[in-house]
Amino acid sequence: MRLFELYIPALLRYLRYYFRAHTKYDVHSPYVADFLEHTYGDDRWFYVFSTVETLRKRLLQDRTKLSVTDLGAGSAIFDSNQRRLCDVVRHTAISPALGRLLFRLVCWHKPATLLELGASVGISAIYQASAALEAAIITIEGDPALAQLARGHLKEAGLKQVKLLEGDFQVVLPGALQTLKKLDYLYADGDHRADRTLAYFNQCMAFAHEGSLFVFADIHWSPDMEHAWETMRRDPRVTISIDLFDVGLLFFRKENKEQQHFTLIQAGRKPWRMGFF
Repeated sequence: MRLFELYIPALLRYLRYYFRAHTKYDVHSPYVADFLEHTYGDDRWFYVFSTVETLRKRLLQDRTKLSVTDLGAGSAIFDSNQRRLCDVVRHTAISPALGRLLFRLVCWHKPATLLELGASVGISAIYQASAALEAAIITIEGDPALAQLARGHLKEAGLKQVKLLEGDFQVVLPGALQTLKKLDYLYADGDHRADRTLAYFNQCMAFAHEGSLFVFADIHWSPDMEHAWETMRRDPRVTISIDLFDVGLLFFRKENKEQQHFTLIQAGRKPWRMGFF
């Protein structure tokens, strides 16, 4: 019964997205077309992909028990704070496909400063930091056990430019922003409550500029998160928003005089919209 209550609403949210989504063949914005060509539509394989997935494979075999403290919206999967590492990675780490997308996003955007909210065990940070070896990067994790693991995995990957801060986002975020001074790129994936998400968005906006890119994960995780996403994408400071279901992207380019919103899906998932007909 619990699985039914969990997965059926999620499936309905995906179907709503699916029937609204367009493919790259429907996009007429040169800027968004360039984004698609170099990120969403790029199928090249980079060395870091194998490195991270080797780490993931190892962690998925690790049955060490952790005491995890949820500082966000809580878990829809776990009933207890006592969790095996392999289960934490299986249910909370980003997917390989999303990791590859984040790597390509950073490669394409070329940010000098990056901020991640929600490091977990460090998989997402490794993907992104590997694409920005000269950048100043801060990642924040609220749970001490996961933060310790993430530090070890980042060190193992040789990513010395990443600074990991441990603590509640509400407490740690202001200092992180002051350290970075400006925010070229934000990836938020650690608190799935609408009010907190909107608060982090507004805090980070004070350090953003027209060349910034904000990426919010799990925008369809719940009706609450869908409300937060709709509020953010309609913010007058946002000029382009892109819904990829797993993540939502926000751009602030002043040369776009009117807001543009795109709901996009891989062309292969809608073959009848691949330009053949």
